[in-house]
Amino acid sequence: MQIIVSGLSHKTAPVEVREALAFPSHELGGHLNQLLSKKHISESVILSTCNRTEIYAVASDIDGGKKDLTDFLKDRCKVDCDLSEHLYFHDSVSAIHHLFRVTSSLDSMIIGEGQILGQVKEAYSHAFENDATNAVLNKLFRKSFAVGKRVRTDTDIGENAVSISYSAVQLAKKVFEDLSGKTVMIIGAGKMSELTTKHLQSNGVENVLIANRSFNRAVELAKKIHGTPIQYDRMLDEMVRADIVITSTGSPDFILNKKDMKQVLSKRRRQPIFLIDIAVPRDIDPKVNDIGSAYLYNIDDLKSVVDSNLAERTREAKEAVKIISFEVTEFLSWLSTLEVVPTIAELRQIAERIRRTEIEKAQNKLGDLSEAELNAVNALTNGIINKLLHKPMIKAKESTKSKNGYIYVESLRHLFGLDDEVEEELTEEATSKIKVKKHKHVGAS
Repeated sequence: MQIIVSGLSHKTAPVEVREALAFPSHELGGHLNQLLSKKHISESVILSTCNRTEIYAVASDIDGGKKDLTDFLKDRCKVDCDLSEHLYFHDSVSAIHHLFRVTSSLDSMIIGEGQILGQVKEAYSHAFENDATNAVLNKLFRKSFAVGKRVRTDTDIGENAVSISYSAVQLAKKVFEDLSGKTVMIIGAGKMSELTTKHLQSNGVENVLIANRSFNRAVELAKKIHGTPIQYDRMLDEMVRADIVITSTGSPDFILNKKDMKQVLSKRRRQPIFLIDIAVPRDIDPKVNDIGSAYLYNIDDLKSVVDSNLAERTREAKEAVKIISFEVTEFLSWLSTLEVVPTIAELRQIAERIRRTEIEKAQNKLGDLSEAELNAVNALTNGIINKLLHKPMIKAKESTKSKNGYIYVESLRHLFGLDDEVEEELTEEATSKIKVKKHKHVGAS
């Protein structure tokens, strides 16, 4: 049983490759089923955001699992490219460490951004609801959420807020210097559009036009931010009076092309227009940049803006790394209990402890037993224990040969309360330490 990760991100692949491997949420169920049908994959979660597509899996074999994931991604890829140039892999400790970095936003384009934790939770929710996760990924992802929350609570990594939407506004300010008096058109009425609008308004923008395929949603957002909703089919006509256009829709195709923008700029008498496309897949045809008065930036172009806001967060990231290292060790400790050999050893120890305790109780009732009688009792009880445990232990060892074998080991631990035993021992140990400290304190006084 191995945990593996395969994927690509803003660090390894350009936007045209990332958008070719984007997974719409309504299609995740089918794709998860495809993954689970693979020979080596027993659990899986698909994480798909504008900056990354990653598959987390539990596999019976590392090399076989990696091949299964690679084949799956290649079949899904919509562009002609050598995908191996962009893919990365993590396995075992590295895979756990990577997920904790992702949920803590250390692997994001903008360190400390708050959206990724919610996105990972949503990805896990889809997998859980489609029965694509079991003991290992359930434990791993729930642990990752706690790690992400702890990092944000125990460090200042989320201070001096920056995000894709914030960076878009910063880029607009560099072009126009003063945003007051400018007219902005937002295309798309989702959360990203709302965040971008709020950043714009805090920087002096008063006129905001909102276009969305669903006019009702445009109206709803307009009420929230005191903007003006416009009908989607009038978008190009209204764009003539916009100085800045920011797009963030879920469209699989371009919503603005070169011909559209030529028409808009002609009516603007060649006055420049600033376009920021923060959607993946992209909303605006990159050929628009060929028009002299159109200045188009996509999500990758925001990277230079992002870099200037990360100095403090980078310092806080060092503290986050310490937290993650500790939490990885904690998770590995739990994961090791799923190995069949230590589980069998613990089961035998518990059985032996129960056997000895019961013999001592019986001796109190039976009185003094001769050595021969005591040996007979020991032989009898040992025989019962060995015969009772023999078949479960054989089955547990055999189960390790199947891709879902660890589930049987986890069930064994649950049914016999092996992890409860560990928790009780830890509690007793902690209590004894407290008593020792109190004793030392009293002696010192």
